[in-house]
Amino acid sequence: MTRLAGKNALITGAARGIGLAFAEAYIAEGARVMIGDIDITRAQAAASRIGAEAVALDVTDQASIDAAVAQTVDTFGQIDILVNNAAVFTAAPISEITEDDFATTFDINVKGTLFTLQAVARHMIDRGIKGRIINMASQAGRRGEPLVAVYCATKAAVISLTQSAGLNLIEHGINVNAISPGVVDGEHWDGVDVFFAKYENKAPGQKKAEVGAGVPFGRMGTSKDLVGMAVFLASSEANYIVAQTYNVDGGQWMS
Repeated sequence: MTRLAGKNALITGAARGIGLAFAEAYIAEGARVMIGDIDITRAQAAASRIGAEAVALDVTDQASIDAAVAQTVDTFGQIDILVNNAAVFTAAPISEITEDDFATTFDINVKGTLFTLQAVARHMIDRGIKGRIINMASQAGRRGEPLVAVYCATKAAVISLTQSAGLNLIEHGINVNAISPGVVDGEHWDGVDVFFAKYENKAPGQKKAEVGAGVPFGRMGTSKDLVGMAVFLASSEANYIVAQTYNVDGGQWMS
């Protein structure tokens, strides 16, 4: 299939997990992909394995964002698709949230999303590119959770940012939308499980098993469950879709 033939994509935080799955899917659909990641060694290894390119990218550093965008443009000629995937998770009771943890999580999940989006949007506007920008939200952005106040707040901000950016940038022919996963199995959720083991006094793996059992579909999601939406939103099939956040969560949230 070649729904993305001739397109060039930059995917942040794509050295592993969901971002890497998107990179593989985009390449299979005919796109050229730049894997942007703070772990450049891992990004280069992943890129070599799947036939992509790699660039060092720290989404909390404007100079790094600008350099990554410039390198992607130098390599491919232009950027047609941006996926803002880089993010971190944190959890703590309200009484134990620290300013440092708050700042780090918002810097990566919100500030990083906004200013990477801005840098790529400027490039698209300057070149007259009718591009696609896809932000990664979460079901956590749809509701509060007792131990996940900061992370939930960042993902709610991503949903709101997607709406505002989508309404603003469509006048330039740039479609901005988001994907809202539910609980996604993999290395990321292994780290999430550690937080719940600590704060809910659960055995390692217990929380993961519980949330998987609670998904209406009957299991946790995987990165592969999300790639269809990622390809769709990047393709011409999504031309008339603007400022939306799509739940891909096995039925956990309805909106």
